[in-house]
Amino acid sequence: MRLLPILLCALPLTACAAALPEPDPQQAWIELYSTPGNTLMAQKLDGKKVSDGRFFQVSPGSHELRARFQFEVETGGGMMGNPRQITCHLKLNYDFVAGQRYRLEARPVAMSTQAWLYASPRKALKQVSVERCGPV
Repeated sequence: MRLLPILLCALPLTACAAALPEPDPQQAWIELYSTPGNTLMAQKLDGKKVSDGRFFQVSPGSHELRARFQFEVETGGGMMGNPRQITCHLKLNYDFVAGQRYRLEARPVAMSTQAWLYASPRKALKQVSVERCGPV
């Protein structure tokens, strides 16, 4: 009887862990990555919402990607400080190549962020623009 509530609570988590599809060699594959505890999700590609913010594929050529990066910073001093959630909006324009795998990475830097676009194998291509950052 106790197993049913546990299964029902765990069911929504399986959507987050869904396997990624196979990359299409005629498209460019872009995945998003940040350290655990932070959230980096694609929001729009060429002005249209993306269906899965963890990754997507694009046709070769120039595209504009907008993403949102969320992280926490400690405010105040010591153990009594309350964490504050910061949201940064990122923008990337890039000319993608078919069959290439790309990785957009972001990391917190004080109350802002740094983000880079990489190509395989770990070649930095372009720094991503930070449009704005602030508390949620």
